[in-house]
Amino acid sequence: MTVKSLLPACLLAVCGLAACQTAPDANSGFLSGYDRLEAQDGTLRASIRQHRDETAASAIEQVWLEPTVLAGPASGGLTDDDRALVLREVDRQVCYEISERFTLAASPDGASRVRTAVVRIDPTAPAGSAVAAVANAFIPGPGTVRVPGTTGGLAAEAELLDPRGRQAAAIAWARNANVVGTDSPSLSRVGDALQMAEPFADAVGDALAPADRPVRAIADPDPCGRYGPRNQPGGFLTRLVTGLYVPEVNTGTREDAPSEAPRP
Repeated sequence: MTVKSLLPACLLAVCGLAACQTAPDANSGFLSGYDRLEAQDGTLRASIRQHRDETAASAIEQVWLEPTVLAGPASGGLTDDDRALVLREVDRQVCYEISERFTLAASPDGASRVRTAVVRIDPTAPAGSAVAAVANAFIPGPGTVRVPGTTGGLAAEAELLDPRGRQAAAIAWARNANVVGTDSPSLSRVGDALQMAEPFADAVGDALAPADRPVRAIADPDPCGRYGPRNQPGGFLTRLVTGLYVPEVNTGTREDAPSEAPRP
């Protein structure tokens, strides 16, 4: 029996068959208030604490998206480029989801605001990802198996403030990549954090928008067009062929818009 043929069995034996829910992160201090956040039941992989004042959120239609910031020691050991890549991807995904539920304001003057912060980035171990990519080539089915101790993750917070600065809704979210599941290995140190940006943004859209507000069609022109196309078919094909998540073909091309506020 070859080493390659042993890899899938060994990984499965170590990983087990069940995915565990990510533990909640401590409050970072970024949100204007935490006292009304409540843990959400039935979330299998992510830790989600959120609150929404339905009356206040329903009164908000236009919002200004503030650039995502780092809050606290969110990313020790990563490069500035790594951190910037994660912030850009969170910006991109949050823009997509918020624009399907609110109208994006052209100016922050007098508008409600959506504030977002990344509070933790757990790095991905590239060597473990390379091993996982080889092993997954021999494992049938659509899922992936990762090497324990080599996966990364993301924790982030967001809130919706009315024009007077009062919190209408908020969410504190965290998720680590699973060793068994659909989270693809990556040779990037922030590969897992980048993959978590999309489910985080999905949760932000659901948490901040009123419960009775339907997801709307994308406006034309797309208000988030500066981040590139919403769909990245090249990323899907790359994962299919290599088994890896590659940021260059999954995160799109971002061009700074003239109205975008500078990062602190």
